[in-house]
Amino acid sequence: MPTTLDEIREFLGQRRIAFVGLSRDPKDFSRMLFRDMCARGYDMVPVNPAADELESRRCFSYVQEIDPPVAGALIMTASRDTERVVRDCAEAGVHRVWMHRGGGQGAVSKDAADLCRQKGIGLVEGYCPYMFLPAAPWFHRLHGFILKLVGRYPNGCGAKPALSD
Repeated sequence: MPTTLDEIREFLGQRRIAFVGLSRDPKDFSRMLFRDMCARGYDMVPVNPAADELESRRCFSYVQEIDPPVAGALIMTASRDTERVVRDCAEAGVHRVWMHRGGGQGAVSKDAADLCRQKGIGLVEGYCPYMFLPAAPWFHRLHGFILKLVGRYPNGCGAKPALSD
């Protein structure tokens, strides 16, 4: 089932989100997205079993360890790891998951998506949050425009006002 703009709005309407797969490399794209979402008022919680702290925030090894818990998780792992992360999210009571894809496979996994549906977890399957955040750099907006041109933008585009902070 394709992701809708309403599902994207619901996910981005959460203010406390686990960021699963945040890189230890400060120059990695995931770190740029993490910092930008924090600057927009999101309480982002890093999850990476290979780090104790990232971006001056305590880093958790698994979603189930986060205290206080989160309701959503942005997943930027390799697709082969996404099903395990979704199982962790289900165990932790996470209600919404975003499997990031900026290009290529990204974190998207058919088995993980099926698991989300079985567990009743809201799912944004693919896409990059930058495409839906207001005042994003032009090249992210261009990515969204191209998806509109080829008919792969989420349903409901233009039905409601643009997302805002």
